[in-house]
Amino acid sequence: MFHDRIEAGLLLVKKLRKYKDENCVILGIPRGGIPVAYTVATELDLPLDIILSRKIGHPMNKEYAIGAASLNEYFIEDEKYVSDKYIEEEVQAVQKKLNEMKLKFKGDKEDITIKGKTVIIIDDGIATGNTLLAAVRLLRKNNPDKIIVAVPVASNSAVEKISKEADEVITIIVPYDFHGVGQFYESFETISDDEVTEYLNKVNKPIKQ
Repeated sequence: MFHDRIEAGLLLVKKLRKYKDENCVILGIPRGGIPVAYTVATELDLPLDIILSRKIGHPMNKEYAIGAASLNEYFIEDEKYVSDKYIEEEVQAVQKKLNEMKLKFKGDKEDITIKGKTVIIIDDGIATGNTLLAAVRLLRKNNPDKIIVAVPVASNSAVEKISKEADEVITIIVPYDFHGVGQFYESFETISDDEVTEYLNKVNKPIKQ
């Protein structure tokens, strides 16, 4: 049990110290992953950025993901009964929304370049693993050297799923009895947009491009 996301981040730092002197960047998943990612980035003196991605839903059922998009990349996994026109329109709509989120969280700050770098993706926990899996696949398109997924807590099924695509998955606990990420935090408050912006603004380490 973690007291809050900050304590979880401090505990995660102990498992990530080997990356302190690498050409490495921390990428947090908003919103809950940002306090954890901020703590790790601060303790290891590494640059911090956010991952902005959203699923692309099937035209007959928007909750069923057929792929995902980031600001500049996308992938489609299940194209059955889906037209090229639909995919094009959905990608444009998702990327428009993501650009609005980027403006809200980062203003005109440039994204961190990840090509050739070790990327550590951080969230406050993993239930199904689908969000993290989409993030890994999208980041691969930008040719990082390695992709590490690091979280305080995750379900066993999620770890197995993500381990097939990430170079390494690091966790503090993988409990047998997993019902949701929040059950492993004493304080699991909702993180606001303003808090995300505040955490990002606190990190002013010069970025190696």
